[in-house]
Amino acid sequence: MRPDFTRPAGLAAHTGGPALPPEAPLTMPRHPVHEKAAASIGPVPAWPALKTALARVFVALVTVLLGTYGIREMYAVLSTTSITPLQWAFLVVFAINFCWIAFAFAQALLGFLTSLLPRLQRPPEVSGELPFRTAILLPVYNESPRRIAAAIAVMRDGLLAKAPGRYAFFILSDSNRADTWLDEEAVFSALCQASPPDCPVYYRHRSDNTERKAGNIADWVQRWGGAYEAMIVLDADSVVSADALVTLTRRLAADPGLGLIQTLPYIVRAQSLYGRLQQFANQCYGPVYARGLAAWHGRSSNFWGHNAIIRTRAFAEAAGLPLLPGKPPFGGHVLSHDFIEAALLRRAGWGVRFDSDIAQSYEEAPPSLVDVLVRDRRWCQGNLQHSRFLLARGLSAASRVHLLTGIMSYLSAVFWLTLVLLGLAIALQASLVRPEYFAQPALFPTWPVFDAERARWLFGVSMAVILAPKWFGGVLALLHPRRLLGFGGPLLLPLSLLLETLLSALYAPILMLAQSRVVWSVLRGQDAGWQPQSRDDGALGIGTALRAHWAHTLFGATLAAIAWFIHPQLFLWLLPITAGLILSVPLSWLSGGATRGRLFDILGLLRAPGERRSPAVLSALRDALAGQTQPATGHTAPLTRLQQDAPLRHWHLAQLQPAQHLSDQDQQKKQHQAHFHAPAVTAAWKAERAPNLQALETWLTADEQRALLADGALLARLFQRESSSTGS
Repeated sequence: MRPDFTRPAGLAAHTGGPALPPEAPLTMPRHPVHEKAAASIGPVPAWPALKTALARVFVALVTVLLGTYGIREMYAVLSTTSITPLQWAFLVVFAINFCWIAFAFAQALLGFLTSLLPRLQRPPEVSGELPFRTAILLPVYNESPRRIAAAIAVMRDGLLAKAPGRYAFFILSDSNRADTWLDEEAVFSALCQASPPDCPVYYRHRSDNTERKAGNIADWVQRWGGAYEAMIVLDADSVVSADALVTLTRRLAADPGLGLIQTLPYIVRAQSLYGRLQQFANQCYGPVYARGLAAWHGRSSNFWGHNAIIRTRAFAEAAGLPLLPGKPPFGGHVLSHDFIEAALLRRAGWGVRFDSDIAQSYEEAPPSLVDVLVRDRRWCQGNLQHSRFLLARGLSAASRVHLLTGIMSYLSAVFWLTLVLLGLAIALQASLVRPEYFAQPALFPTWPVFDAERARWLFGVSMAVILAPKWFGGVLALLHPRRLLGFGGPLLLPLSLLLETLLSALYAPILMLAQSRVVWSVLRGQDAGWQPQSRDDGALGIGTALRAHWAHTLFGATLAAIAWFIHPQLFLWLLPITAGLILSVPLSWLSGGATRGRLFDILGLLRAPGERRSPAVLSALRDALAGQTQPATGHTAPLTRLQQDAPLRHWHLAQLQPAQHLSDQDQQKKQHQAHFHAPAVTAAWKAERAPNLQALETWLTADEQRALLADGALLARLFQRESSSTGS
């Protein structure tokens, strides 16, 4: 029988308090940006430390040697006599870009080589019964509750079989849309009440979204963290097998000096073309990078914000985020919290490890190019804000590299765009400006010379460095028959590699230009806000694509026209960049939509392991989603919905009750600390004066509507008055 996570009609009203356990507070102090580093907690095994040191030497050596070669060759390409200021600028930007791709190549090469070696020793795990309880946190923000409920039910059932009594789920809602809030309660009320005590599911809605996701997690730590030795943080689109969850707990318990273990989340359930591109790349090339990262990170790894286990007390003691002076985007709350939390844990002496071998840790990806650009706007601001921490006292060298890598992931787009524009400017200058052959007294004229042969050779080397990780992933898949079959076999895998390379090359200049624009807007002081991530199939109309990409098309056409004016050969050289920009509208339209992506599925292209023979956890999730009852069509205003649905109304009011274990004095203290909230005041004024519920709903703004839904006492009086006036 397939589970149904919508609340059935006639469900008994929830008459107790909030769907939460008694609070177990932990103190979580804020830490300043600059702080003295603490000694490592617990012993560090000698052999793993030596392997990490050797891996770091390898990455540094390959990066330096390859970077030096590229810079030297470009210097030789630009001129055999002298270099102009414009050429010097080109050389500097090229050096930054080439060193960046050399660093990525070095990590991929390390991952490829370590993947060829047998795994001599797995990280230690405790055996027997799990020694402590672990909370599984799912922060949500205006997400589809049915998908989340299905994933929780699947993971819960697996944990009930593997480790009953050791885990509990917490749905931590920051949703700020009234209709989404009630949708959550309608779905999660059934899930919470149906979950057995051996693996309970709790739900908390937070009306004040201070510090966004980081504040959401910190709120849980400070209220319930004391009851759980560890917490596993997931995203709203995460699903992890019970085996992987238990393995994370066993490994954390086996190493008292570890504060965090990050898994490698694999992208799954992609249906659109762009989603399938990300899924294929993630599963084919991702393990290569992951093994390289894990090798040189050692116990100074990074945190990606989800699909990781964290020692709760270590997090509470060490990872309280500072408030940065100034206004957003560079001041205020830390937006991209995960990198900073990992750095603070490491500064406090806790180990942070990346265990890329833990299987069946999954997530989903944005379905279209437009959705990726929306997400990038938020991520870019957060990563650029990390510049405030690059020189922070006490951080480890590895943590600084993580921060720099995150910053460069967006600044690199600016550098690539600058390189293109400088190259075009040099060509235009050579075409339009008359050279001064005898600017200096000399026997022979000074000719502007470019070494074309070296340029072609350097271009080939650069392309090889960029494409090598793709080849590494393909070779590793060919060496493992089961994995090869997952990608479609020895014929379809090379075709998928070629298709992914071609499409990625077309999408790359669009991303380059869009990310450069985002960087510019952040540097100008524009705040990104907090937009929820799209979870649908990403289908969009051609008009939407045109509005999103008309500037990209115009820019690409302008570049192509200038290049053609200078020389047809330059036009051909720039075609890999200009073609993607000129075609940005149809490419973006093609990127989203399950229907458009189905063709590639039928052809067997961009296939990833697990699509044809899914792991048990993904099969169970698919069945759970297929068995859900679809919500009724149409939209009912939130207050009317609560009036018409008594069980939902009782559940909602119950969640607004103060925690029963708090004393009257503590409750009064919390109320006294509450700050003035204008929408709550105006909502109360309108509620007292509205002739009926329908009129009130037309009077309320969105903020006032949310404030009213958060006021249990006022809501109760309102519904009691409405009931009396209608005689029901």
